[in-house]
Amino acid sequence: MAGMIEVNELSKWYGNYPAVEDVSFEVKRGEIVGFLGPNGAGKTTTMRVITGFMPPTSGTAKVAGHDVVRESREARKYIGY
Repeated sequence: MAGMIEVNELSKWYGNYPAVEDVSFEVKRGEIVGFLGPNGAGKTTTMRVITGFMPPTSGTAKVAGHDVVRESREARKYIGY
């Protein structure tokens, strides 16, 4: 069974600065998770990519099987953020 949220080798760079680098994880349907880390760890940037507010530099993110870049509208139907 595919995950409700699937992030695979996600990276987001601002010029020469990596805000998020090669992050991968899966959240299955019905799971409750916490997204923790120190300030500057890339939590907000990762959430912005997953929710379709900004594209990744590389890697992929899917919500309910929908790519957040190519199928942004469909993916957003499953997000409350």
